[in-house]
Amino acid sequence: MALENSVFPARPDSLSLPAEEKGEGEKVEVATEATASPGVFNLSEELGPVGTADTELPPPPLVQVKRSFQNKLAEREAQANEPRKKTQGPEKEKEKERGRFGWGRTKRKRQRYVEKNGRCNVQHGNMREHYRYLTDIFTTLVDLNWRCSLFVFVMAYAVTWLFFGAIWYLIAYCRGDLDHLEDETWTPCVNNVNGFISAFLFSIETETTIGYGHRVITDQCPVGTMLLLLQAILGSMVNAFMVGCMFVKISQPNKRAETLVFSKHAIISLRDDKLCLMFRVGDLRSSHIVGANMRAKLIKSKQTQEGEFIPLDQTDISVGFETGDDRLFLVSPLVISHEIDMHSPFWDMSQAQLEKEDFEIVVILEGMVEATGMTCQARSSYLAEEVMWGHRFSPMMLLAKGFFDIDYGAFHHTFEVVTPSVSARELSLAAARLDAHLYWSISSRLDEEPTLTNQAAKQPDSGSANSKGGEPTFIVGEMTDIQEQTGLGELNGSVATDQSESEA
Repeated sequence: MALENSVFPARPDSLSLPAEEKGEGEKVEVATEATASPGVFNLSEELGPVGTADTELPPPPLVQVKRSFQNKLAEREAQANEPRKKTQGPEKEKEKERGRFGWGRTKRKRQRYVEKNGRCNVQHGNMREHYRYLTDIFTTLVDLNWRCSLFVFVMAYAVTWLFFGAIWYLIAYCRGDLDHLEDETWTPCVNNVNGFISAFLFSIETETTIGYGHRVITDQCPVGTMLLLLQAILGSMVNAFMVGCMFVKISQPNKRAETLVFSKHAIISLRDDKLCLMFRVGDLRSSHIVGANMRAKLIKSKQTQEGEFIPLDQTDISVGFETGDDRLFLVSPLVISHEIDMHSPFWDMSQAQLEKEDFEIVVILEGMVEATGMTCQARSSYLAEEVMWGHRFSPMMLLAKGFFDIDYGAFHHTFEVVTPSVSARELSLAAARLDAHLYWSISSRLDEEPTLTNQAAKQPDSGSANSKGGEPTFIVGEMTDIQEQTGLGELNGSVATDQSESEA
């Protein structure tokens, strides 16, 4: 590049290195393009023919490259970016959207607050008051994972056995029992304790109440008697504590929640001419959940009118608390429905706005396990992209001979239905306008019927009067301009009142 910028008057548009095949031992010329523009440096004229030595291999075939230097660089960049484009599938391309200045950026996927399996995606950090865990040591041990729980369980027994074994050995050493092992006239504190191993075995036999009978305490050792009582009491406490922890950990109803399933998607469709948010829940076991109760929360960040930002604000989603529909008899899969009314957080949300929203719906099912009587809780969540507009769950119950057959293969299946894409507010306003229009048309027809009747009744009288003296006639039922305006104002007032009542 330095040679190109300093010596040559103009940079060549393209350079080619053709190798013309003219037989063995002939010359190979290096030339530029034949159609070079004037003033362009010609490499072949300056360097002249380049001689090559005779070789056994035949010369390469004639290759003529007519690409510019810029085209070669563009081709190299395209080849370098080709593997990167292959890794980006169609799903990645769909997630791309335009930024404020038109630059392409990838849509960020929302971080779940609650995973689909019910695990809360929250980690506590920078906690300085760790002593609070020791005040509730039982719950702390129950909450440990199985590896740590088994380690604590083994160490609790091993430490107590070693501790009391060391004390039994220390008593035998201080009394001189180890020095009189062969003296038959000597009465030791514990018979057949001749070292630390035998003292450790005696500690295990005492705490576990095995009682082989080979090692036994004598009545000549009051200190040993007190130690025996202390180890028996502490051993019972250790047994009760550790066995209780393991029992509670084994009988925890967390695994019972694995058989309580939620649908993969939530749906929004019409039910009884009202938009409803729905999801499905089912129990895979034949043993039922007693007193099942359903709750739902909307997790969405918001900013108050004073400018305060509240991350992950929780809003209640009514699933029938007022009517008692949240209390479930969960024998077969049920579809939980939330009616989108003016108190719902989805009141102003349309299908187009749903695709732009960023929220999470957390559903919670609580109940008592029929087999153990312990309270169980199952959780799941739905992101905004997991809410399907205009869908309905497929039926999964069939009437068999003598029983109802539940096909769990269709538990997550949905199908499209005709659903308006507007929000529930706009749908309610449209229904109110339709009701107001019907009310206005019916009331106007009722007002026209007596007028037509009176006109028909007065037509003979008006004919006779005209034949008699030509006196002016008055038709009952006609209104002047002022009366007509007053009547229309009253009618419009009644329509507006009806519309406001329907909106309320």
